[in-house]
Amino acid sequence: MAPTDHEPHTAAELVEGIDPLAVEGLVDEAEELAQEEGLPDAPHAGIVITIASMGFFLITLDISIVNVALARIRAELGGDITGQQWIIDGYTLLFAALLLFAGNLSDRIGAKRALAVGIAIFTITSAACAMAPSTALLIAARCAQGAGAAIMLPASMALVREAFPDPGRRARALGVWAVGGAVAGLVGQPLGGLLTTYNWRWVFMINLPVCAAMLIFIAWVSTSPKRPQPFDWLGQVLAVVGLASLVWGLIDGGHGGFGTGPVAMSLVLAVVSLTGFVLAQSRVPHPMMPLDLFHAHGFRIALPVGFAFMVGNFGNVFVIALYLQQHLGLPPLNAGLVFLPPAFFAIAGNLASGFVTNRFGARIPVVAGLLSMVVGLVALVFTAPLGLPWLMAICIIPIGAGGSLAMPSVTSVVLEGVPAHQAGTASAVFNTFRQVGGAVAIAVFGALIADPEQIDRGLRLSLGIAAALILLAALNSLRIRPRVEASA
Repeated sequence: MAPTDHEPHTAAELVEGIDPLAVEGLVDEAEELAQEEGLPDAPHAGIVITIASMGFFLITLDISIVNVALARIRAELGGDITGQQWIIDGYTLLFAALLLFAGNLSDRIGAKRALAVGIAIFTITSAACAMAPSTALLIAARCAQGAGAAIMLPASMALVREAFPDPGRRARALGVWAVGGAVAGLVGQPLGGLLTTYNWRWVFMINLPVCAAMLIFIAWVSTSPKRPQPFDWLGQVLAVVGLASLVWGLIDGGHGGFGTGPVAMSLVLAVVSLTGFVLAQSRVPHPMMPLDLFHAHGFRIALPVGFAFMVGNFGNVFVIALYLQQHLGLPPLNAGLVFLPPAFFAIAGNLASGFVTNRFGARIPVVAGLLSMVVGLVALVFTAPLGLPWLMAICIIPIGAGGSLAMPSVTSVVLEGVPAHQAGTASAVFNTFRQVGGAVAIAVFGALIADPEQIDRGLRLSLGIAAALILLAALNSLRIRPRVEASA
């Protein structure tokens, strides 16, 4: 860890609000702490971890499973590439914009109640997505679904912290919690292809029995304590308006031109709102994103890495899934299977990340992982227009493996120099930047591949942009403190 002037982070603080893959490599430290603590688990702790894992599975699944269904959705409901972009971005945007609010809500009303609210919203909106008669209503339901997901995520982690007060067992429980996301990442694209083969509406209907089981199980969980927290309403409003205006301006401007009045007004509103957000964070008594976080060396490095990673990860899945179906004519199931081999290598990269980070520090896995992503993206630039799905699957492998090697290590860099009491906030801000990167990638890349006659050029340009951003992030990551200096 980096040199700090405060007590070392516990395993629970390290995983609070961050990428779940960060728990890899933390269990050994947690087990040592467990020998000192030895605190018993709360009643029905097994039910808690089951609910939390199911929730994280759904949150992650609904980011990935929809990509392969987009072509069939467009064929049935109509619309254009803009609608397809918003089906993805509506979910991601609200999830990113409300993540910090959701953490505060979990403290204010209790984690159990917040999770129940999030599950209920997710259930209703999943049903609304499945029954949507038009693209516009589907997008609206997806936005609300993203809000429900944002409420579920921090509440589920808070319940795990309450159920497992012992640091060692809590770290292992969070590892189980992370499995839900790993499994969703593995099966999302193939499962989406399989369900879409029958009917695309099943990619949303599959959420309903899982949500129903979670609502039944949560009745057995003990009531969570409430910790009233001041809330930054001004910051939250400005963040939502700014991000929504930015994404809308990028999507609409990419199709209709950035010189049109509505697009120009949207982008101006985004600049004004986001500038006002930064100013508000420097003046309000309880900011949702304290600006002193940016004084930390590791935090400043990690944010662009997280942003660039999601541009490459979200962006390549989005454009490749559409290219396979709308240009090469692959059925949804075959398109989903293209992403299956890379998913297995991604799991291997995650398993290796903890060992490599513990042995060599964060710099090596972060830089090596990002450069691996660049190799895969550049390979796709040259090979994707050949129209060979098996070759595209091979090229995606270094993207998945490299990203899974880099991201768990980046999450440790996020907390470098951050005070322990701000660990959760720092991690939530990092995840917000990640999700914004994914939303921006969908907005920009969707515009580049909108013209069917220019889809090859748009595909290469999209992948090239992603490769360039990740290369810059890799070069910036060379500034990560080496292990010797970090452990001084």
